[in-house]
Amino acid sequence: MPWNRIAIVGIAVSALVAGVALYYLQIYAYYEEVGAEDAQVELTSVVTGEAEPIIYDSFEAIDSNSSPIRYRACFTTQLSQAMLTETYIIKDDAEPLVAPGWFDCFDASQIGADLENGTAIAFLGTENIHYGIDRIVAVYPDGRAYAWHEINACGEVVFDGDPAPEGCPPVPESQN
Repeated sequence: MPWNRIAIVGIAVSALVAGVALYYLQIYAYYEEVGAEDAQVELTSVVTGEAEPIIYDSFEAIDSNSSPIRYRACFTTQLSQAMLTETYIIKDDAEPLVAPGWFDCFDASQIGADLENGTAIAFLGTENIHYGIDRIVAVYPDGRAYAWHEINACGEVVFDGDPAPEGCPPVPESQN
């Protein structure tokens, strides 16, 4: 009988340790702060189709080498929504991805709701910042802005193992 209890306790302790480790790895590990010197805030021009740097301040961001869609950023810009909508490509179907709870400047559900009701406007930041991944930037009327990465149409197909559709850039060798 005592061996059964020892086995049960051992299994329970192992499960607890594994659960804590998994939680830590998903929420804290792998994330790194993006320094201001590495900041890249760009929007894609409606005229040239190229990403152009914009003016920004109060930049905070996190990223991870483990996944290209773990990028999240919070910052401010002095550029008005009116000027931005005339100059840069609007991204109507943007959906912010949830950030870890400890990165409290980024509230994906609030940003998503504000995009739906028109309070915030989403723009294409940099297309294919990594193959199949676009950087999206949402801007509020008061200058608050948020950025994240989303899988684009080319990425959805290629990441599922299918060949890139027509109009997509060539798949890098590391993706094959």
